Order: sequence, then C-alpha cells, then structure tokens
Amino acid sequence: MSTLKITTFQAYLFWENIDKNLQNLGLRLSSIREKTDLIVLPEMFSTGFSMNPEKFAEEMNGRSMKWMLEQAKKFDAVVTGSIIIRENKKYYNRLIWMRADGSFEYYDKRHLFGLGEEDQHYTAGTRKLFVELNGWKICPMICYDLRFPVWLRNVNEEYDILLIVANWPERRSLHWRTLIPARAIENQAFVVAVNRIGHDGNEIYHSGDSMCIDPLGKVVYYKPNDEDLYTFSINKEDLTHARTSFPFLKDADTFKLNENNRF
Repeated sequence: MSTLKITTFQAYLFWENIDKNLQNLGLRLSSIREKTDLIVLPEMFSTGFSMNPEKFAEEMNGRSMKWMLEQAKKFDAVVTGSIIIRENKKYYNRLIWMRADGSFEYYDKRHLFGLGEEDQHYTAGTRKLFVELNGWKICPMICYDLRFPVWLRNVNEEYDILLIVANWPERRSLHWRTLIPARAIENQAFVVAVNRIGHDGNEIYHSGDSMCIDPLGKVVYYKPNDEDLYTFSINKEDLTHARTSFPFLKDADTFKLNENNRF
C-alpha cells in the first residue's frame, strides 16, 4: 500500500496515575472517526517520565498492555507508545508495538537519560526493532535515542519511517526541533515524532512540538503547545522520489556495531 495513515496523540499526561491516563487517553481516542493504520502515543504514556518504576512498573500482561490491545482492536490499527515494564527483576522503558490480532513486538530504550537519572532506575536495551506495516518498514525509538545518529543510522534502507515517542522538555525544544529534520534528511526517511505536553510531577514543562518531517526535510505536520489528536497520510511515492533523485545513502560510510553497540 503506497499510503499510510497515521494518528498522533500529543497528550497531556497525569503524573504517575495509570488509571487516569488510560481512562483519559481512551476517551480522547474515541473521537477518531476516520480509518487509521497507526496510533502513536508518547513515551511512558501511562505514567509520565517517572523514576519510580518499583511503584508503577507492570508485567507484560498488565493493564496497560491489555488497554493497548483493546484500542488496537477497536480501531483495527497498530497502537504504539512506551510504558514501564518489570521483567526478571529489572525495569525497562519499553515501547510496545501492539497489533489488533494481539501479537506485538517491543523495543527497550537503548540510551537512558543520565541527566534525569534514568540510567539509575532502568536497564538499557541492546537491540533495534524493525517492524512492517502495510508495506512500510518502520524503526521505533524512544526520546533520548534521538541524539545518537549512529544508533539511528538507516543502513541499506532498513527503514522508511523513523518513529520517536518522547517526554522531551520545552527547555531543550530547540534541540528537538533541530534534530528531527536532521535525522529525516540524513537517513532519507520520514520521521514521525510524538511528544507530550504540560507540566510533569517535577514541574518540568513539555511544549509538545510533535511533528512529521519528510525525507527532504519538509514539514508534513507540526504542533506546539496544545494537546492534539491528529490524523495525516504519508505517501510511498514521496519517499521513492527522494531516494532516487538524491541517492545519498549509497555513499554513506559503512560501519558495524559490535555486541556492546560500540565501534
């Protein structure tokens, strides 16, 4: 399928309140009236960016996973976003890729935000995730991963869409608004980046600035400040045109990450 329809939800999140977040997100998503292929929620959408995983972590059969499946079935679409997961006595900031049939994939955040002490509470992931949806190859990542171009590098056209879910603060929004177009241009891919809005429990403000940027760096969608549930389409023809007209990826440096994900 040449067209992919994506619904992004730049949501206000209630601090460390799973029940209230799931209830509010479900209510707001119920206003979706058109068919969509993919619904994208922010990082840690059920809690906000909490450093209290021992209190709010869920198992892989927990209520947030069940809620995601309910929404995926309801809209016959993939639902994605990250939640706090406990597994083998460790905690993960885990992105879930939930399909309507109940099957799912997951990605554990690779780069933990040391400035916010995330690395003291969570375990880093070690593998990338590539998923397919309606003929599109998608690489999901989480927030701080955006700053590390080697980890995100599109080697041999591994992906068509780089997907970022985030809790990115307004105080560093310039970096967010700069890095997303850079990642789209250097990787010749669409970048879909979904952030939250509002203050968290530490009184840190998030301005949203969710966006979709095409492979040539043009803005498909951009929304600052307000909560926003928005559906838009991207076309495979635009991707093919960018890559054939400007075949930069074939001239990229080759490299290989070792088992520790370092040169």
